[in-house]
Amino acid sequence: MSESLSFASEKSGLPPGSLVHVGEVHSHEHSICVINYNALHIEKRTIKTIEELMPYQNTDTITWVVINGLKDVSIIDAIGKHFNIHALVLEDILNTHQRPKLEEFKDYLYIVMKAVTLDARTYSVHYEQISLLLLPNFVFTFREKPDDLFQPVYDRLNIPTSHVRSFGADYLTYVLIDSIIDEYFTMQDSIDELVEEVEDELLVNPSAQTLATIQKIRRELIFLRRTIAPLRELLKSLHRSSESSLLDDRTRRYFGDVYDHVIRISESVESYRDLIASMLDIYLSSISNKMNETMKVLTVFASIFIPLTFIAGVYGMNFEYMPELKWRWGYPVLWSVFVGVSVFLLAYFKKKKWL
Repeated sequence: MSESLSFASEKSGLPPGSLVHVGEVHSHEHSICVINYNALHIEKRTIKTIEELMPYQNTDTITWVVINGLKDVSIIDAIGKHFNIHALVLEDILNTHQRPKLEEFKDYLYIVMKAVTLDARTYSVHYEQISLLLLPNFVFTFREKPDDLFQPVYDRLNIPTSHVRSFGADYLTYVLIDSIIDEYFTMQDSIDELVEEVEDELLVNPSAQTLATIQKIRRELIFLRRTIAPLRELLKSLHRSSESSLLDDRTRRYFGDVYDHVIRISESVESYRDLIASMLDIYLSSISNKMNETMKVLTVFASIFIPLTFIAGVYGMNFEYMPELKWRWGYPVLWSVFVGVSVFLLAYFKKKKWL
């Protein structure tokens, strides 16, 4: 075990390849789950040490190893020693602030991706880094925390007639990547619903909270775009890779399908950005219209009281020789003038459609 760092900048001064966990520490027990299978049988077990994987290196079965939790650096170090993984790759696995990428080596492929979930209550997108190592007959999956993301993959493995049971480790890698990309579609549906709610609120009763929500969505879309852009390059490289012997030609076709999915998600994110920009314009226009309506009402009332104030000011000067001051009917007549002027102005404003 070792101490974890919160930011990659805290590794400043350490030599390249230093194995230090960088990222959030989740409150769960570390575990190593092994699923060994072929077309005829499947075995699932939990192991304590990487040394227990050695017997699987001499079989013709596919072995999927899921490491839940990255704080125990000794596990990652043991994988590097027993499977000849470069120290820089091990360092990247432990640093959860990586961007999605693909690195090709002679005997293995290293893939970094981000799994996403949207919290509809706080409008926040949560990211989990998932690293994959594809070796001959081995697939390592490194996760920050255990959850049900790969449950559909487990279910498919339990079906003897499924393709994943009869294909190689590269197909299992495709299935894992496809499961991660499917979560982007789930998040896309959630964003659709959220944007519709904000649009309805904009049209009915926009408020400062509406603006805060729009800004929050806008900020999350910026971060999401930074994740999807390199993801496109990653899958494009997998689809067009012709040098690696670890990828079968028929599996490359499947990677092409996932690449198309990412293109769709990327286009959706771009459309959301345009939509959010237009929503900001609508919000500003709506607030401006509300202000104009308020100012119009205040102006109408001010226009009514201006002549009344003028009349009251004239007869409030208290000159001694003002004939109306001694007139018996002066007070009711003045009120009649006040009411008459007000009614006339209201009717005039109504006719001009200012009210």
